[in-house]
Formats: sequence, structure tokens, C-alpha cells
Amino acid sequence: MVKGKYIFLLFSILFILLCSHSSFAQNLDVKILKAINPRHPTSLYWRNTSNSAYYAIGAASFGTLIYGVISNDKIAQHNATETFISVGASVLVTHLIKTGINRTRPADRYPDEIFVNDPTHNLSFPSGHTSLAFATATTLSMQYKKWYVTVPAYVWASSVGYSRMYLGKHYPTDVLAGAAVGIGTAYAGRWFNRQLFKQHYQKMKKYD
Repeated sequence: MVKGKYIFLLFSILFILLCSHSSFAQNLDVKILKAINPRHPTSLYWRNTSNSAYYAIGAASFGTLIYGVISNDKIAQHNATETFISVGASVLVTHLIKTGINRTRPADRYPDEIFVNDPTHNLSFPSGHTSLAFATATTLSMQYKKWYVTVPAYVWASSVGYSRMYLGKHYPTDVLAGAAVGIGTAYAGRWFNRQLFKQHYQKMKKYD
């Protein structure tokens, strides 16, 4: 089942990569972005939502780690480690893809059609904020397995992705690719964490 998810995510990223290089898809990308991005993207709500990708990571990782150390809760400590791994992998994979694709930011390519308040001139594909948000949301969803964690987590991550388009920072395909990277690295982080603490999880499974 997990391997199937990896394969699905891999094909999703490859599909988005192909789409981002076709003229039809690029035109559709711009049309959708123009429909979302206003001439004056000044909403503090969407700017704060965009920035929350970094705050949530701190709460989910450092907050959980501090709680785990203070309360000597091994599960919390391992969850924090898993979050660190997932987020770190997300940053690394996002950077590698950005460098390989070398896509120009939409506001730089279409300065008279896409509007930003604070220009960003680094690489566009995929969205780093979105990959971080989905890596965090997916990791939390796998750790707690409760609908009242999963639903708000993914609603928030999707809102981060939308905010990146509202602010004129990313194309829709940047956001979709960022979501795929985030989900994929979260599953990879979970697998690696289970290997790192294999004895602990084997004991937990034994007593379940």
C-alpha cells in the first residue's frame, strides 16, 4: 500500500513536470493564476496564512520535542524526530527540483498580468511553502489518525497553497507539485523514522 502511494506521487510529480513545460498547460496555468491573483494582493489574512507554514513547523516539531523531553514521552520524541525528517526531506527535494527545473516566478515573467506586493525573484517550481505545509499536515495525520487532526491539517495546508497563488508567488502547477513533494517526503520520513527506531515500534506492536 505504501509503495503504491510512492508510485502514485512519483507519477503525479512527473505529470506536473510535463504539464508545466507544455504551452497549453502554461496558458491554463496563467489563466487560473490571473483569476486568483488580484491587482492588489494586500489581504493580511492570506499573507499570514502563507507565513504560517513556518510557524506550524516550529509548533509541530520543536513543541512536540520539548513536550516529549519534559514528560519523558518517547512517542512524542519519536514523532518530533519524524517531523524533522519529513520537513528536512521536503526542503531538500524542493530545492533539487527548483534547481533542475529553473522556472521563473510568474510575476517576473508576466509583470503586467501577475501582481505582487513584495517581489520574490528566486525559482518558482515547486512551491516551497506548500511542500512544507503538506509535509507537516501529512505527518500529523499519520501520527494522530484522528479526523479532527487530519481535516484541519489538510484544510490549512491547502489554504497555504492558495495563498501562494493569491499573492502572485506561484503558478497552480507549482502548488500542486509542492503538495505532491510534501506528501511524498512525509511518507518517506515516516518510513525512515520507523527504521531508525525499529526496536521501539516492534515493542509497541507486540503490546498492542
